[in-house]
Amino acid sequence: MTSDLSIALAQLNPTVGDVDGNIALIREARDRAKQDGADLVVTGELLVSGYPPEDLVLKPAFLDRVEEKVNALATETAEGGPALLIGAPWREDGKLYNAVLLLDQGKIATIRFKHLLPTYGVFDEDRVFARGPVPGPIAFKGIKLGVMICEDMWNGDVTECLDESGAEILIVLNGSPFEVDKTDQRLNLAVARVSESGLPLVYVNLVGGQDELVFDGGSFVLGADRQLPIQLPGFAKGQVTSNWSKSDQGWVCAPGEIAETPDDNEKMLASIYQAMVLGLRDYVNKNRFPGVILGLSGGIDSGLSAAVAVDAIGADKVHCVMMPSPYTSQDSLDDAAEQAEILGIAYDTVPIIDAMKAFEGMLAPVFGDTEADTTEENIQARARGLIVMAISNKLGFMPLTTGNKSEMSVGYATLYGDMCGGYSVLKDVYKTTVFNVSHWRNENFVEDFLGPQGRAIPERVITKKPSAELKPDQFDEDSLPPYDVLDDILMSLIEGERAVRDIVAKGHDPAIVRRVWHMLDRAEYKSSQAPPGVKISSRAFGRDRRYPITNGFTNLMWEIEGE
Repeated sequence: MTSDLSIALAQLNPTVGDVDGNIALIREARDRAKQDGADLVVTGELLVSGYPPEDLVLKPAFLDRVEEKVNALATETAEGGPALLIGAPWREDGKLYNAVLLLDQGKIATIRFKHLLPTYGVFDEDRVFARGPVPGPIAFKGIKLGVMICEDMWNGDVTECLDESGAEILIVLNGSPFEVDKTDQRLNLAVARVSESGLPLVYVNLVGGQDELVFDGGSFVLGADRQLPIQLPGFAKGQVTSNWSKSDQGWVCAPGEIAETPDDNEKMLASIYQAMVLGLRDYVNKNRFPGVILGLSGGIDSGLSAAVAVDAIGADKVHCVMMPSPYTSQDSLDDAAEQAEILGIAYDTVPIIDAMKAFEGMLAPVFGDTEADTTEENIQARARGLIVMAISNKLGFMPLTTGNKSEMSVGYATLYGDMCGGYSVLKDVYKTTVFNVSHWRNENFVEDFLGPQGRAIPERVITKKPSAELKPDQFDEDSLPPYDVLDDILMSLIEGERAVRDIVAKGHDPAIVRRVWHMLDRAEYKSSQAPPGVKISSRAFGRDRRYPITNGFTNLMWEIEGE
């Protein structure tokens, strides 16, 4: 039995389905760990397949590829150097498991299966994976390693079993996606497991974007004393070798790298912005789009979206278009042009007045003498959507939508208009947060951002009164409650699943609460058709929050809650 051990934490960014590429990432991590003298390399959950692989794992050819490449990688460990503890989908006895495999001495030395399969929020693993038995420790160099896979750490039962079976160090392979305050939640759970068992813990998370999910890294080592000797940065690839020694009190990790984190006042805003940047960057790059195209209106939503796009993929890959109508203010024209110059992006102007006149003429025989209403406003939005999609078709750039969660929640968005696009960075960001994050970006810069180090959004874009500018003297608050009121109600309804009466008890006007609740319910058909976007909150539209579009319960509840 050894009294010294070196464990490399490899925080990697896999691509779902790219088995060869993901194996290459593991191989590179192993080479680096070898140079550092590591005994063992630990990666994140299901790194070989990428996470979540969803129904890819139902394809036998895909699983064949996984097994072929894992077996080939295992043979490479025969020549010595660090062993590998990796995650992969794995078949055994006719069942498919979310597995962790120890590759050592030229073979697959040990396999363990995930015991707890999450079926909440964005997770539905039991659709494709079988539940494994409670795992026992893995023997490595005479040491008993208590290896868990993500959800297994969320509950104390698996840790208890590993502790009772003689585990000496807990190791957790994770695919834990970002949401606000998730970092603190993970650390608190790790502290609980360490406190219960008295064992130190190694936590290795994935990093990178996968459709609407963003994995934020933040891998760490937590000592038996509940102190952090090592922590990797969030939202970036990283690798560090932790050096361990055994004492009378058990295994102790020597102090190492501790990533700098913003203070509490900035942590939430910084993490939201970085999640949007990483999510968009990986969506564009992993899907091999040459860039993005978006409508730049001079408003704050498109302004923040443009800033995120430039920080994510660079100014040369961002194309913006201003599409003014007769109702577009000079301030909006000036603000959009100024931001395009600040960001250094391609910028075109395509007026929609001719399209408006054309539709007016075409539809006159059908509309007759009916009065103008939101129909004509939606025609403007759809004309703009058509232009963005046309530029996308011609140049190959992916259209980026710019709507925020507040507006999407209540249907203040136009199907086949401003909702046209392939991805949205603001889909899960409330309007009040849009303002706060915009201020944060103008005052802060992170090393991997590709945009300007100073101001990215003109100040007037942030401070002026929001307007869709679809008719004269129009402002958002003509149709919606003030955003601070709207957002508080929406967060209570969506993230909190609070009853109307409970929200009213917080001090909100009953009529406004009932109106917002009704608008939210009736907008389900729109939100269900929205493009994917970065998950920020605990209840994002899409995987997290799934309500029926056809829903007779609403009318009943309107009667009850309206009393």
